[in-house]
Amino acid sequence: MEVRILDRRLLDWGVPGYQSAGAAGIDLMACLDEPLCLVPQATAVLIPSGIALSFPGADMAGLVLPRSGAGHRRGLVLGNTVGLIDPDYSGQILISAWNRNPEGTAPVRIEPGERIAQLVFVPVLRPEFAFVDAFSRETARGAGGFGSTGS
Repeated sequence: MEVRILDRRLLDWGVPGYQSAGAAGIDLMACLDEPLCLVPQATAVLIPSGIALSFPGADMAGLVLPRSGAGHRRGLVLGNTVGLIDPDYSGQILISAWNRNPEGTAPVRIEPGERIAQLVFVPVLRPEFAFVDAFSRETARGAGGFGSTGS
């Protein structure tokens, strides 16, 4: 995986990497020039991560996820829930940040260089589609949807 450092401050703050031997994702930092306050329930804001990636092939993608502690303790989550980085995208990774807290509570303050999201890499499967009038295989559940397997 090739990584372009687009914001040289990452060299001082610490380039994205795994924070522990068992970490599934790398932390993404807020490449801001000054602190940013996210007002509760306001429109999500795109924050630059300072990096771009070149995937080695089309069999992998990246998922931008919130950092669990920041979401739980501070209400800082992603405006799009999960961001998908397609393997053919090579521009800067942007983080859609949103303050999920109720109106009237304090803003969430994001500092330049703060770790605000994480990036997890996942395999991509691209099956070929066969358009049919009926499926060739049946299952016990069939088309049973919400609640069909119990409460």
